[in-house]
Amino acid sequence: MDINIPTLISIIIYLIGMLIIGIYAARKTKDLTDYVLGGRNLGGGVAALSAGASDMSSWLLLGLPGAMYVSGMSEIWLPIGLAIGAYLNWQFVAKPLRVYTEVANDSITVPDFFENRFDDRTKILRVVSAIVILVFFTFYTSSSLVGGAILLENSFGLDYQLALWVGAAVILSYTLFGGFLAASWTDFIQGILMFLALIIVPIVAVYELGGWNKTVQMVGSIDVSHLDVYSGATAIGIISLLAWGLGYFGQPHILVRFMGIKSTREVPKARLIGMVWMILSLFGAVFVGFAGISYFADSPLENSETVFIMFSQVLFNPWIAGFLLAAILSAIMSTVDSQLLVSSSALANDFYKAIFRKNASQKEEMIVGRIAVFGIAIIAILLGYNPESKVLELVSYAWAGFGAAFGPVIILSLFWKRMTRNGALTGIIVGALTVIVWSNLSGGIFDLYELAPGFLFAVIAIVVVSLIDKAPSAKIQEEFDHYKLKMKEDQNDQTIHF
Repeated sequence: MDINIPTLISIIIYLIGMLIIGIYAARKTKDLTDYVLGGRNLGGGVAALSAGASDMSSWLLLGLPGAMYVSGMSEIWLPIGLAIGAYLNWQFVAKPLRVYTEVANDSITVPDFFENRFDDRTKILRVVSAIVILVFFTFYTSSSLVGGAILLENSFGLDYQLALWVGAAVILSYTLFGGFLAASWTDFIQGILMFLALIIVPIVAVYELGGWNKTVQMVGSIDVSHLDVYSGATAIGIISLLAWGLGYFGQPHILVRFMGIKSTREVPKARLIGMVWMILSLFGAVFVGFAGISYFADSPLENSETVFIMFSQVLFNPWIAGFLLAAILSAIMSTVDSQLLVSSSALANDFYKAIFRKNASQKEEMIVGRIAVFGIAIIAILLGYNPESKVLELVSYAWAGFGAAFGPVIILSLFWKRMTRNGALTGIIVGALTVIVWSNLSGGIFDLYELAPGFLFAVIAIVVVSLIDKAPSAKIQEEFDHYKLKMKEDQNDQTIHF
């Protein structure tokens, strides 16, 4: 395949820009709190787009349009479920988590928060949480790097392994040195690029087809079932797609954005920006796939997930196509850098300091964190070195794994004073194991997306074990009351300022 020079130059310009941001962020990163949380100094806009971009991996530009291209509007339940879940997460988790993590001994990671919230001196909560993070994120990161390699391979004819190393090297560079600030600022830029791509491509595609009404008519003439949101759908299928929204409550790379917001006053603005970005991006992805049904009717695509790539190549000149393809890289990179960062903090803060070097300085932890980023990336690359690697099978339940393992614990820890450490530990284990076991079963009720039963069973486990267990200590209850008081004071302060 001949390499399109203008397209390649456009992508190189984009990648260089990301590296410059990483170098600049490195100069702003002075200690572990800066490296992991950006010094809790994210503005609302950056936090919103960073959370959105790190959430939406390549599936937003490849997977979702591909699903719409194959099945039509019956796939609309997935973006609806995600939009509802994201809104509830911003509305009910963002502000309480920002306040409580600061009250709970200035927690800077999810395992850190769990340990401090329940005064767990055994370190078992921290270690189990870190294990869940490392297992899911290492494989998830590997699959994302594979996606980037396939994009570079198909677009420029690069050797697969070379493409894998090139994409990984850029992501590793700015994450390794810039940490949270680099990830957040690059995610902000990447979020804008993804948004513009998902607005521009469907508008141009629909225009080329003669307008929206003509597009709908053409799709209906091809297969009228593509216009029916219930076509081929079952109750279990619809519930499964909607259940994806539950995953938001337990995603560490999203939760740390809430923890890193400058102040709770930024949350309403961040919520508005984040939800507008997400809803428009989701529907842009939906319309890309929907328009593709009609546009490529005479020459069906061999790989449905290339519909966005094909539109960028046939509708735009090579220079613009390069930046549109960079949007796909943005989706991949913005997720991978966040995964690497959360994984590195789990190793540095939740393993190294907690178990091996309790008196480690923040500078020492930051160095270990950067070494961890490098190590995890190498493992992820090796796991994905074969494009047919079975590691890709784990992607389907990585989201479910985090949602079921951490989601119930996060929600109940913020709103239920009676929750205990043993309840939290049981919830994490039950949620994660349910997802792993359920995903390997099929038929009947087992066709339900594993996140739904995993989340439900984890909630039940937390409540039952906590009620059986002895009540939390006076220290834990006093800290919970202090957090609630700060929440109330913060609400009153914002009301006065408003």
